[in-house]
Amino acid sequence: MQFRMQEMMNKGLKATLNEKLDVSDLFKGRGDVYHSGPLHVSLEVTGHEGYITAEGMLTADLELACSRCLEPVKERVSIPFFEQFAPAAKEETDGEAEEAEADNDFVEVAGDRLNLLPYLEEALQLFMPFAPLCDQNCKGLCQTCGQNLNEKACGCNNERVDVRFAALKDFFKE
Repeated sequence: MQFRMQEMMNKGLKATLNEKLDVSDLFKGRGDVYHSGPLHVSLEVTGHEGYITAEGMLTADLELACSRCLEPVKERVSIPFFEQFAPAAKEETDGEAEEAEADNDFVEVAGDRLNLLPYLEEALQLFMPFAPLCDQNCKGLCQTCGQNLNEKACGCNNERVDVRFAALKDFFKE
């Protein structure tokens, strides 16, 4: 997924990408991702005068841990992708560089090779579900014994007593 920037910009070339990428290494060591399918990439990369655009959709099937009970949850993630790339500006003074960075909607690429893979992986990680749930009414795990409360209730006393008022709980006993 590498493109020669100058050639694409000068000739106004278009390229269509329909690929599957293995992103399992991206989630190694993460306890909240049980399994990740391939990342389906459907992009159109277009060269314009002075910049390149990459636009399309990314989709992936993920098996994530429910944020309450840790049971597996299957999610299909669809991510709209749009990014504009421009060659890195030649040497500028610090003031000019900060001003250009604030106005710039382009990702600056050093050199002539544009590798889209890091940007696709970043988009997938940014659009991951924050707190996936197996069900909207998931009861989660018991905070004392760890029993999955969706399967059966436990006998633990999970009544919370505010420590500031703990001395008053026996005040009204007879």
